[in-house]
Amino acid sequence: MPPLPLHRDPHGRLVLTTPDGVTHEGVVPVRAFPIAAPDHGVSLVSADGHELHWIERLSALPDTQRSLIEADLAVREFTPQVLRIVDVSTFSTPSTWTVDTDRGATTFVLKTEDDIRRLGDGRLLIATAQGLQFGIQQVAALDRHSRKLLERFL
Repeated sequence: MPPLPLHRDPHGRLVLTTPDGVTHEGVVPVRAFPIAAPDHGVSLVSADGHELHWIERLSALPDTQRSLIEADLAVREFTPQVLRIVDVSTFSTPSTWTVDTDRGATTFVLKTEDDIRRLGDGRLLIATAQGLQFGIQQVAALDRHSRKLLERFL
């Protein structure tokens, strides 16, 4: 695959020059299937939401372009991983959860049990009332206390 004409401007935004010579500033990479197939299907979208370029396979890009895109995706898809559930305010929802994550301790509000999604292979994704997403990579790897609290909501 030929290198994408992609670089960062002085403000740190991605800039893409399309084959017709038009330069697009503030390009945003968006994965089509961020959980199921993170390497397949990445769209480079203009600031106004129009697709400018489709990348079939991220790993096929040269290292320079791939690292530019992956850096933006990491910010966009920021998902702290829950390592331990310390406390839950109540076993009905909404409830306030106190957790330890790979980014430190925090609290969040779970609006409803439906905000806990099973992803398969023992993974969970928790959407909070604040609009953040937290992941659990492996429910079975949590300590007994954490699993017991979590089971009340599953």
